Amino acid sequence: MMPPEIQSRSFRPYIAASISSPSFTSSSFPSTSPYPPNQNPNRNSHILSPSTASSRSRFSASSFAHNTRIALALAPCAAFLLDLGGAPVVATLTLGLMIAYILDSLNFKPGAFFGVWASLIAAQVAFFFSSSLILTFNSIPLGLLAALLCAQTNFLIGAWASLQFKWVQLENPTIVLALERLLFACVPFAASSIFTWATTAAVGMQHAAYYLMIFNCVFYWMFAIPRTSSFKAKQEAKYHGGEVPDDNFILTPLEGCFHTLNLLFFPLVFHVSSHYSVIFSSAASVCDLLLLFFIPFLFQLYASTRGALWWVTKNANQLHSIRVVNGAVALIVVVICLEFRVVFHSFGRYIQVPSPLNYLLVTVTMLGGAAGAGASALGMISDAFSSVAFTALAVTVSSAGAIVVGFPLLFLPLPAVAGFYFACFVTKKSLPSYFAFVVLGSLMVTWFVLHNFWDLNIWMAGMPLKSFCKLIVANVILAMAVPGLALLPPKLHFLAEIGLVSHAMLLCHIENRFFNYPGLYFYGMEEDVMYPSYMVILTTFVGLALVRRLSVDHRIGSKAAWILTCLYSSKLSMLFISSKPVVWVSAVLLLAVTPPLLLYKEKSQTGSKMKPWQGYAHAGVVALSVWFFRETIFEALQWWNGRAPSDGLLFGFCIALTGLACVPIVALHFSHVLSAKRCLVLVVATGLLFILLQPPIPVAWTYRSDIIRAARQSSDDISIYGFMASKPTWPSWLLIVAILLTLAAVTSIIPIKYVVELRTFYSLAIGIALGVYISAEYFLQAAVLHALIVVTMVCTSVFVVFTHFPSASSTKLLPWVFALLVALFPVTYLLEGQVRIKSILGDEVADLAEEDRKLTTLLAVEGARTSLLGLYAAIFMLIALEVKFELASLMREKALERGGIRHSQSSQSSSSNFAPRMRFMQQRRASTVPTFTIKRMAAEGAWMPAVGNVATIMCFAICLILNVNLTGGSNQAIFFLAPILLLLNQDSDFVAGFGDKQRYFPVTVAISAHLVITSLYSIWEEIWHGNTGWGIEIGGPDWFFAVKNLALLILTFPSHILFNRFVWSCSKETNSSALITLPLNLPSIIISDIMKIRILGCLGIIYTIAQTLVSRQQYISGMKYI
Repeated sequence: MMPPEIQSRSFRPYIAASISSPSFTSSSFPSTSPYPPNQNPNRNSHILSPSTASSRSRFSASSFAHNTRIALALAPCAAFLLDLGGAPVVATLTLGLMIAYILDSLNFKPGAFFGVWASLIAAQVAFFFSSSLILTFNSIPLGLLAALLCAQTNFLIGAWASLQFKWVQLENPTIVLALERLLFACVPFAASSIFTWATTAAVGMQHAAYYLMIFNCVFYWMFAIPRTSSFKAKQEAKYHGGEVPDDNFILTPLEGCFHTLNLLFFPLVFHVSSHYSVIFSSAASVCDLLLLFFIPFLFQLYASTRGALWWVTKNANQLHSIRVVNGAVALIVVVICLEFRVVFHSFGRYIQVPSPLNYLLVTVTMLGGAAGAGASALGMISDAFSSVAFTALAVTVSSAGAIVVGFPLLFLPLPAVAGFYFACFVTKKSLPSYFAFVVLGSLMVTWFVLHNFWDLNIWMAGMPLKSFCKLIVANVILAMAVPGLALLPPKLHFLAEIGLVSHAMLLCHIENRFFNYPGLYFYGMEEDVMYPSYMVILTTFVGLALVRRLSVDHRIGSKAAWILTCLYSSKLSMLFISSKPVVWVSAVLLLAVTPPLLLYKEKSQTGSKMKPWQGYAHAGVVALSVWFFRETIFEALQWWNGRAPSDGLLFGFCIALTGLACVPIVALHFSHVLSAKRCLVLVVATGLLFILLQPPIPVAWTYRSDIIRAARQSSDDISIYGFMASKPTWPSWLLIVAILLTLAAVTSIIPIKYVVELRTFYSLAIGIALGVYISAEYFLQAAVLHALIVVTMVCTSVFVVFTHFPSASSTKLLPWVFALLVALFPVTYLLEGQVRIKSILGDEVADLAEEDRKLTTLLAVEGARTSLLGLYAAIFMLIALEVKFELASLMREKALERGGIRHSQSSQSSSSNFAPRMRFMQQRRASTVPTFTIKRMAAEGAWMPAVGNVATIMCFAICLILNVNLTGGSNQAIFFLAPILLLLNQDSDFVAGFGDKQRYFPVTVAISAHLVITSLYSIWEEIWHGNTGWGIEIGGPDWFFAVKNLALLILTFPSHILFNRFVWSCSKETNSSALITLPLNLPSIIISDIMKIRILGCLGIIYTIAQTLVSRQQYISGMKYI
């Protein structure tokens, strides 16, 4: 029967639709009131206010309630498609989603919506071009079908993403309902196919139909069971018994019919199409056909107890008859097929009864057991007769099963009594009967193991078979005892918890031995026997599901659920890391990390937080567990890199993992403690720095276990890579110190904001650390430059720190610091290599080797000078950014000050009611934050715009020089370098009249001027022939080349001049002079021989169009304002 919450009524409630609600057909609005129209006690209840009517609309805008269900189906499909598409699809999708995220953060919701869809479409196009499906399947029809399946899955992902936009729900309610119905109707088809595709790609095609059958059953349960819509008004309380009408369900009977057809026939048709040549070749093949149909049929009959067949009939008696009759037929077919396909095929050696009696007894055992289980599941054991029949069936099945496996006839009453006690437990819920069954069943299991395996002299999974038999028997006994222990009174639930934890630990040990010790040894012969990975996954998820169910039913406590979850989850680590103790160290790590998520979850929600000492103790336990995990990290890094990782890399991963493991503690229990968050950021940053820089670790800090020592002593590195020149890595410690000091200052762990002396020492320490690091890392052979570079970095650090946090006298000294920095630039550049160049030029050339050495030195000097240019470009860029930021802050403060003066009178009246504590806090914050004031800006900080402009211009000039040295003068580089000029400031000394409106003028002028100058240089380079002089002869090719390109270059001037004038003035052009100059750029694009002139022509057209559009927009805005 369907549960009452999803049963439908013969009548429909009437819901008055408001004017603001979306309109639906009249069939969707049957009568709501249980009273006749003339007997309704509230006859005027249909006259509702707009707000009341809107609240009772059939559509209710809310969040999509089935995100988890859809994510479980579509997220693995998306990951599989990304793996198929490769880097082009990942890059396309990442770029598109970044754009969509930016649009969403700018509160442009429609743009974000269309950005998501555009990203998916672009990714699908990239998928079609990057994936070779036709070559993979070696068939055009199969390749096209697979491509259509991928496109359908991509479309379903887009539909799911569309449901996350609330504005779509509000503006298009019918579309939202259609998308929800589309997802539930189509996701089972696409997800089961993709899951089967991925599984067969991993394990082979032999049993693909069974994989498809399993995934069909899973997704049928997830989507075909009736679910209520997320976007229809929830008014179950209005209905008698809390019943939901059919129109509140997501799916209609049509989709339910299609889901049933897919469940029953799709695996069968897939098996026939892939094995059509052998489907009737043997009895096993025929059994495959029957199993692929009747197993899903049995599953659907069971699912009908949850309402899966609601679209067939709503009569409970008819549904029960359908389940009993069809289930009996399907059960007989499935049991008989399993006998031939599984029992006699795989376990025939354990059947001790001769033919044909073995077929009869196995059939009685399996069919009787299945019939009893089905009757119990359907609730058919409810009276005395059915109880007696079930008891007789249980005794018969247990006795027949014991005879089949060769149990001695003298002890045959033992299994019969066990079956009797089990039947008593099922029919009478008697716990003593169950424990009697456990005792007798344990004896039978022990006899079976001893009889079949005890005498074998085999080593399996690194242990004798006898030891393994002991573990198996203990595990089976615990598994049989736990259900009875779980049914004990609440005071004795600790026994069930102990049994479950012991069973989980035994299972972890057995699977770890099987998976990580795959050798089987028999009289000196070795054979590889691998424990299948899917068994690890299956037992893990079954165990997690069991733990969740017992926890929900309050059969076990939170501590036991936490321990069991960690133990079962730790088994998954075996699939990724081959270390033998990985299961136990993973369990310890999970036990240390997960308490804030699993054990203290309810406490953190109710406001009961850890005490500080508990937090410190918990963090120490986490660090200790990561220390135990170090060898596993080492082996994982060794597998990833192909060689033993360095001590710095291993240490960095341990530190980063410790910080990440402490995130739940801080997030859930110390979210109000700012210092805890700052320390966590520092710990994670330290780990990342150790990972990236891999500094040398002192031997005293390291722990060399046997595994690590053996990996480090391998000579493979030398034989493969040879002897490599070692580079000093100690400077990386200086960079780590500098970065950590910066993070500590940013997070206010070091209070440089309030202590001037500490600020001074901080800036000196940062400058010295960075200066020594740069000198030792990049200028190791130029000892004369070390002092100059250290002084340069100290000046830079002092300038940046004291510009951001000025002191009383810093505004007078900072201009001189910047002047010293500018003076050091040419001195350092000229001194670099000067001594070495003089020594080279002064010595005479002795031989060819000496000449090569001098050439190498000259190249090294040139490279060092280029590195110096890059260093100073970065320094001047940093200074320009800092000055721009400070000036923007000052302008904002000035605007707020003006606004405060304007509203001073109105604020005085309300300030008397303002809390004295808050006024004191504001005064204290204003007095302690050391920022420039407007008056001090006018008196002492007037140098800032000039300094910023000088730094910007020098950075731009150095970048142009680097562009020439490194790329030979790239045409595209100016478009990336010109935006540097946006850092220019309004300055009365150098740039008069330059304001905020003209901020884009330097960029456009720089681009135009650079392209014009480089075009002239290209023309000169073509016609100048070195020592022979000019190659210009009137009428000659060089003369024609120069005249033609100069003329074409001049034709581009009008557009650029007009656009730059427009950018400077920002005034609307009343005439059409810009459009008149547009055709002048076409000859430059078509005829010119120089790429830069063509770029100028294209820019002229773009400038003209942009100027016209902006002028038109200004005109339209002005007219709207008028």
